[in-house]
Order: sequence, then structure tokens, then C-alpha cells
Amino acid sequence: MSRIGNNPIALPEGVTIDVNNNVVTVKGKLGELSQEIKDVTVKIEDGIITVTRPSESKDHKAKHGLYRALIFNMIEGVAKGWTKELELVGVGYRASSQGQKLDLALGFSHTIVLNIAPEVKVETISEKGKNPIVKLTSFDKQLVGQVAAKIRSFRLPEPYKGKGIKFVGEELRRKAGKTA
Repeated sequence: MSRIGNNPIALPEGVTIDVNNNVVTVKGKLGELSQEIKDVTVKIEDGIITVTRPSESKDHKAKHGLYRALIFNMIEGVAKGWTKELELVGVGYRASSQGQKLDLALGFSHTIVLNIAPEVKVETISEKGKNPIVKLTSFDKQLVGQVAAKIRSFRLPEPYKGKGIKFVGEELRRKAGKTA
């Protein structure tokens, strides 16, 4: 039994959903997203969305929960939006943004300039005495996660001092250093 797939989705105010030829399109105040679905059926009745599967096979059970979660994330995204925050931990690590360009100084001999997709809004927060924070906001959860993972890959957090780029609130597994 798919516990996630069986949960109904309540449609918030201001969000519309269309299902045409196995393509689900969700429109809201923040944007529009579409997703192709296979092996499941989507029913919309009185603002409640239910996802059903045709059989009890393992593949259908897996896709049942998957597509329900994808539709839920699309609805949440166009209604409220998704946010990821990255923290730059290290001496001299800086971040600045001009429009859709993110400029990172991460201890290399050069700065890294990254062009961010137009759907993602980027904001940098730098306060004296605190680590710089890069805040990514968009209506597409997958795109925000992908951009955040790309930024994090430039300098992964190391286990000894914790230097690098980490998600805000992420707990790092720390190691003890050398003992004499």
C-alpha cells in the first residue's frame, strides 16, 4: 500500500490544475509548471485531487507515490514557492549577486561567476561577524535543488573544520584531528 499515493491533495485558492493527454499543468500566482505522468490516473473533484493506480504491481505502486508527490510539490510551488539557503563557512569566503549572476569567492585564485536560471531568484545576505548566506527562491522545487547542489559542489564542506558551502541547518559529521 502506498501511503503517500493514497493521500488526497487539497487545491489551494488561486491555483488551477488541468489534465490533458497524460500531462498535468498547474498554474498559480508565482508561475506555471507541467509534468508528464504515466501509469496513474488523476481525478479532480471539488478542489480535491486524488491519484489512483491501475493495479497492485510494484512498478505501479512506486509511480503512484512518485506522481502524487510531484503534483503536490508543483501545487505548493506555484502557491507559496520553494526556498533554499546556503551558508559559506570559511575565512574570506564571500558571495555577491548582480541580477542573475552570482559571484563567489571561495579561496581559489579566481572568483566563480555563475549565471542562475531566470526562474530562480538569487539573494545574498552578508552581515559583519556572520557567514555569508545565499538565498535561492523559485516556484520549481527541482530547479532550486539543482542550482543549490551546483553551488554547493564548488566547495563541499570538509569534516575537520567544517569549511565549505553547506545548507543552513545542515548537520555535518565532524572528525577528530591528529593526536600527538
